[in-house]
Amino acid sequence: MKSKELRALCLSFNAVEEEFPFNPDTSVFKVLGKMFALAALDARPLTVNLKCDPEDAKRLRADHEGLIVPGYHMNKRHWNTVTVDADLPDALLKELIEDSYDLVVAGLPKAERLKLDRP
Repeated sequence: MKSKELRALCLSFNAVEEEFPFNPDTSVFKVLGKMFALAALDARPLTVNLKCDPEDAKRLRADHEGLIVPGYHMNKRHWNTVTVDADLPDALLKELIEDSYDLVVAGLPKAERLKLDRP
């Protein structure tokens, strides 16, 4: 997956906005103000920080050693840094991004989650 595809995928989810709170090179993708993905889209290697269930995070790190590691500058229990332009299948990467989005949405107050269900 290339950086344009990564950006398009992150923006394809409901109510997502791209912001640059840290610097002009680091995209932060948020759903209703809560971050679910962070990436420097011009960096090489291309990596993305994604929220992850703690048990899944451990398993993924073991199964994809060196490609999925504890989240860089993040809570290492809940975040992974995933190397995008490596040997990970695009289907797995898409699943991890969707899981990150879903985890953040699940943590939103019910009233906020209901806003996402409206057309």
